[in-house]
Amino acid sequence: MNLDTSIEYVKGIGPEKAKLIKNVLGISTVEDFLNFFPLRYLDKSKVHKVFQLGDVTTEVQLKGKITNVQEIQTGKTKRLSAKFNDDTGTMDLVWFQYSKWLKEQLPINQEIYIFGKINVFNNQFSMPHPEIEVEEKKDTENRLKPIYPSSEKLTKRGLNQRFFQTVLRNICKEIPNLIHENFPDYLIKGFKFLSRQHTYLNVHFPKDMEYFEKANYRLKFEESFFFQLGYALKKLHHKSHTAGNPFPIVGDFFNNFYTHHLPFELTGAQKRVLKEIRLDMKRPIQMNRLLQGDVGSGKTMVALLTMLIAKDNGFQSCIMAPTEILAQQHYNGIKELLEKTEVKVKLLTGSTKKSERNKIHEELENGELSILVGTHAVLEDKVKFKNLGLAIIDEQHRFGVAQRAKLWAKNKIPPHILVMTATPIPRTLAMSFYSDLDVSVIDELPIGRKPIITAHRREKDRAYVYNFCREEIQKGRQVYFVYPLIEESETLDYKNLMTGLENIMDNFTHYNVTMLHGKMRPDEKDAAMNYFASGKAQIMVATTVIEVGVNVPNASVMVIESSERFGLSQLHQLRGRVGRGAEQSYCILMTSDKLSKDSRTRIKTMVDTNDGFKISEVDMQLRGPGDILGTQQSGVVDFKRLDLVNDAVIIKTTKNTVEKILEADPLLSRPDNQIIKNYYLRNYNGKNKWSKIS
Repeated sequence: MNLDTSIEYVKGIGPEKAKLIKNVLGISTVEDFLNFFPLRYLDKSKVHKVFQLGDVTTEVQLKGKITNVQEIQTGKTKRLSAKFNDDTGTMDLVWFQYSKWLKEQLPINQEIYIFGKINVFNNQFSMPHPEIEVEEKKDTENRLKPIYPSSEKLTKRGLNQRFFQTVLRNICKEIPNLIHENFPDYLIKGFKFLSRQHTYLNVHFPKDMEYFEKANYRLKFEESFFFQLGYALKKLHHKSHTAGNPFPIVGDFFNNFYTHHLPFELTGAQKRVLKEIRLDMKRPIQMNRLLQGDVGSGKTMVALLTMLIAKDNGFQSCIMAPTEILAQQHYNGIKELLEKTEVKVKLLTGSTKKSERNKIHEELENGELSILVGTHAVLEDKVKFKNLGLAIIDEQHRFGVAQRAKLWAKNKIPPHILVMTATPIPRTLAMSFYSDLDVSVIDELPIGRKPIITAHRREKDRAYVYNFCREEIQKGRQVYFVYPLIEESETLDYKNLMTGLENIMDNFTHYNVTMLHGKMRPDEKDAAMNYFASGKAQIMVATTVIEVGVNVPNASVMVIESSERFGLSQLHQLRGRVGRGAEQSYCILMTSDKLSKDSRTRIKTMVDTNDGFKISEVDMQLRGPGDILGTQQSGVVDFKRLDLVNDAVIIKTTKNTVEKILEADPLLSRPDNQIIKNYYLRNYNGKNKWSKIS
């Protein structure tokens, strides 16, 4: 037997059961079975009584006797039923699909132990398909009994917990031949790990909970370590193979703007991030950095200052956004900031007129244009730069790999890359899945920004909410009303935009109202936005098209209708459209009276905190890491033991450990590191072609 052996050759399985196990659980090899870990453990020294079952929520063990066995026919369905008694009460045992010999082999009126999941119907307890052990034959080898993931389909076919435990015992007997060490002695001794063989034995059949915890820690460490190793090798490969133009100068363009035109003092976080970027771009290696920060944290200012460093070194820059409305906002903001400088900036989108487009192409090629802001239109082959040195990508998860590669090809020596995201990524996720990028975090808001007050209101509070909005408008402020739908939903009772618009106009008759949604033409969107931004309209009724790209400092209230329908990340992004000025701002989350458990969690989280990183961690618990990253590729959700929410300490420890090892031995060529290298080559190298080592 080896790790690649098909499970049909494992004692107790055979071809028929192997096919069923593969179809239901995806287990096809011995290695798969070894990595089929228990969900939890039953303390076999603990025996429940029937009278205690009202407090039970998982599988339990009871001791007693079986009496009164009978077959019951209901229509075409036949089941076997029996009474189970202990000294505190009686419950039913039920078998729905059973072999003819089962009734004859049941140990009637003998002391037995039964194990299984409790069902409750009409205040009566029952246990379907229980596992049975006669007391004199009861297994006492391990006090902790592993409980494996299963299904009703498997249980009905006899593949119950006892089956899985027996199979795993048979496989675990072969562990000395199957499991080999993958860490050198200095790691095992340094972290006081169990050996790898003892790790697998104690995760399946632990001696006690202390041994299980040690085994579980080692498995989590392994998963994180080798995942981090793959990304670290990718980063090393990138830095050793990708040349970049060095930017050694911080000159007149940067210094003049910083000294005379900077509209506010930079935060400590902005200064720290600028220093990290500056150190990257001084080297003749392509920068590949992720800049993440909460809404309103000042990422665009960092981007602009970085582009001025490029200008000081004689290079052009571009900033690419996923939507026209966001590109337009970047352009308007940057143009206004550079108004009193000699730095030329232009906007290129799908809506740019041909005459203006031709002029942009010409100015890019002769070097007259220093900064280009745009959408996917920047990627077109006819868009050629004289010397593109810096490419900034906003909301990078909305751009594919091929699109980003086109941007790289805009210069013979690839430009420095700065990726920005306004959606805070949980730190554990960033440490894991963006390890190929250098990560910078802006974790402070600009001075003078007041935290947004968030409140949860229901339909019965609507009159109060409207009155509050009127009071804010009378102070000279503006209000957003955001709806999840444009048109009537036939199946869901959610507020929609058109009905909402009518309702707002009926209740706010003395104020100007404008509307913005994704089905409008670009010129219509611009007109509506300008009407609101100029203050001519006091109220904007919109869909989530305003999630990014709308900056109206005078807007102090956002009312989100049917907010239970929005995800946490989206709610946080929407809330970020207010609180951009000096006045106190408010976000009001309107919901129906009936909320699901997840909806209640989302709404409570929004009310409790403005910290985007805390919000993103709750979001990851609810949705999983794949959704947070905007992708469900394997690897994102393949961790068997590691928990990206709760194992931040392990992730940080393994990241630091990998960095230290590769700093001293980049190719893992030292004799004591060969064991790491060999394991990586066997298990990971083929999956990550970018990080191959030989």
